[in-house]
Amino acid sequence: MPKYLIEASYTDEGVRGLLKEGGTGRTEAVGKAMASLGGAVESFHFAFGDRDAIVIIECPDNVTAAGLALSVASSGAVNIKTTPLLTPEEIDRAVKVRSDYKAPGA
Repeated sequence: MPKYLIEASYTDEGVRGLLKEGGTGRTEAVGKAMASLGGAVESFHFAFGDRDAIVIIECPDNVTAAGLALSVASSGAVNIKTTPLLTPEEIDRAVKVRSDYKAPGA
């Protein structure tokens, strides 16, 4: 199943919710949401700095991952960045792909 890196930053509203639910409550809610989509949370870590949480999820496909991102963003409690993660084997296949691309100025 494809994996995605989720980088989350809580809004003021999201921080208030986190203070109310705690970290465990948040991880349980995210796990439940992923299960409802046929996916799973591989890891969930809280952080400080530019991002408040780093999550790696498994999702059935890009459409489902995009739907999740839209749902989370529409809550107003979290700003997220979603990055698809590729396996080494996928990169092995990608390096064999050739195109007629011409670089600017070439």
